[in-house]
Amino acid sequence: MATTLTATMTHTRTTPVSKAGKGILAGLVGGVVFGMMMQMMGIMSMLAMMMGSKSDLVGWLIHVMISAIFGLIYGVLAYKIATSWVVSGLVYGTILWVFGPLFMMPLMNGMTPFMFTGTTWLMLMGHMIFGLVTAWTFSKLVR
Repeated sequence: MATTLTATMTHTRTTPVSKAGKGILAGLVGGVVFGMMMQMMGIMSMLAMMMGSKSDLVGWLIHVMISAIFGLIYGVLAYKIATSWVVSGLVYGTILWVFGPLFMMPLMNGMTPFMFTGTTWLMLMGHMIFGLVTAWTFSKLVR
């Protein structure tokens, strides 16, 4: 009579769906931190202008949606750009800065893209902080 041993392995697997969900959550955390900075700088209404409004509330709604989308993208793809959450967060934040405030926001608000002002450089810092907070939060969620 043969004895069969059955071993039960506990294995945590991060699926693309869970990476997306964790990315969304991480993006929302990063978005709240960055959003508070934007609110203190008085530029939340600039986001609202993309939808024809000047309301800070509309700006916050747009910002939260964008943060969730960019968090999802980070969770599915961008975390792979470096082995360090610090490096990936800084690179991701910088890419978002070029895409957002330097290119898309000016176009959507009838302004010239790639104009550098004092606010532009503050937005670089804010996007890098968004990237760092998002990357750090994601790294903690997938551990």
